[in-house]
Amino acid sequence: MDLRKEKRPVQTTLVSWNVNGLRAVIRKQNWQPFLQQLDADLICIQETKASEEQLTTDFAPGYQAFWHAAEKKGYSGTLILSRKTPLRVHTGLDDPELDREGRVVTAEFGHFHLVNVYTPNAQNELRRLEYRAQVWDPAFRRYVCALEAVKPVIMCGDFNVAHQAIDIARPKANERSPGYTLEERQGFSNLLQPHFDDSFRLFCSDPGQYSWWSYRARAREKNIGWRIDYVCTSKQLRDQLVSAQIHPEIYGSDHCPVSATFQNL
Repeated sequence: MDLRKEKRPVQTTLVSWNVNGLRAVIRKQNWQPFLQQLDADLICIQETKASEEQLTTDFAPGYQAFWHAAEKKGYSGTLILSRKTPLRVHTGLDDPELDREGRVVTAEFGHFHLVNVYTPNAQNELRRLEYRAQVWDPAFRRYVCALEAVKPVIMCGDFNVAHQAIDIARPKANERSPGYTLEERQGFSNLLQPHFDDSFRLFCSDPGQYSWWSYRARAREKNIGWRIDYVCTSKQLRDQLVSAQIHPEIYGSDHCPVSATFQNL
């Protein structure tokens, strides 16, 4: 009889959350116990609306913080919190015009790249749709595909698009709304094909699963929402992906966190 202990898979949990203002969430949440409760190895935050010098150095004990703040104060911004030291960290898409808003930060680890993104919103009256569809989306796709050619990629964040009708409570009423135009939806399809999975849809095909709700008309209480926050993974990682979830029970923002857990990453 072999009495040696069976080696258990090592699991890595990633949480992604658009906090709509990190300092405000820290004030509203019991923040450090909340981080302990999350118990995530990697936390990707979007819409920080802050820069590193505006928070205390110990705001996330046990984590290293890697920032990409917008040039404009109190706007946009991304942040990776990691328990493990990356091999390298890179901010932006290597284009000064695209990088002013602090929308991308990438951490390279031994077996994968982690890309945290806050995709531009098409805005009211679709004022920014042309920029989103013709400039940002192609540039971001080129960037992550170049990374994926080297090693697998996990890209997560607020992609500001409900990809399919199942991802939005009222698809017909929102056909030309920002975040649900044909152009944005096709751009997200182009991003996923042929290399990436929408991890949540590998585990759940149910409607009514949302990550963002308007503050108006008690939309969250009624679950009139949109799924616009994603963890997308290289198809090479399918065998290592253990779960993918949405966490509507966590408040503090108009978005809720989304997560994915991997084994032997």
